[in-house]
Amino acid sequence: MSPPVAQPLVDGDWLADRLDDPNVRILDASFYVPGSGRDASGEFLARHIPNAAFFDVDAIRDEGNPLPHMLPPEEVFAARVGALGIGNDTFVVVYDAPGSLAAPRAWWMFRAFGHDAVAVLDGGLSAWLDRGRATATGPATPRATARFTARFRPDLVCSADDILADLAKGGGGGTVVDARSPGRYAGVEAEPRPARKLGHIPGSVNMPATSLVDPARAGAWRTADELAQAFASAGVDLGAPVVASCGSGVTACAVAFAAALLGCDGVAVYDGSWAEWGNRDDTPVEGGSP
Repeated sequence: MSPPVAQPLVDGDWLADRLDDPNVRILDASFYVPGSGRDASGEFLARHIPNAAFFDVDAIRDEGNPLPHMLPPEEVFAARVGALGIGNDTFVVVYDAPGSLAAPRAWWMFRAFGHDAVAVLDGGLSAWLDRGRATATGPATPRATARFTARFRPDLVCSADDILADLAKGGGGGTVVDARSPGRYAGVEAEPRPARKLGHIPGSVNMPATSLVDPARAGAWRTADELAQAFASAGVDLGAPVVASCGSGVTACAVAFAAALLGCDGVAVYDGSWAEWGNRDDTPVEGGSP
């Protein structure tokens, strides 16, 4: 059964019908912040969706950059996903475990390297289990290495220098949406990684990533009306440039994904996020420490 035209969100029924489709590759992209006490790769071995492979956010990165899991060079991404059996004609479905909210990071990474045939599983593993569907244990079933050609899209990535340049001009180049918790945004809650500064990027607005999913529906994404209201309440105009930020560029991708569900697929992600901004000497902050 061939996959459909690329769509950003698929449900469990859709995926259950395609578990054995050779043109579909399922990836568990779970990730947890330092200090959480959780091991994403270990949890994958203990339980995952049948025929899924593990997409390690911390391994598919720029190894020459001291910041956590920054986007790797094109050739590194191509080699790593090719080794997972993913080619340019593969439809990729990414999911995460409860409490992770990292599947959109993998979704964004594929799109940043020119692969739009990628979707997020609505509700992830939580919704899958909620329906009583089967799971597997142990290492992923290997697939033959595939040829993947990466084509980097710089428009989907934002740097600290880009934001600093916009601030120097008085802003107006786009709204920065901070996906961290309200306490971290305000600078009254500690960061999970070392940060010399607390607070937020001047002029940015807060939209916690956790507010974009519905815990009452096993972590499924909120309805289009609810997401539109969330952006409107935060004062975000999706018709203008938007940059998503967070602690290290993972949950920021949830903001980009939520925008894509509303038909706006051009939100850029500040990959360094607070792991970079909170440690540079030349980055101004609001709230928290100067």
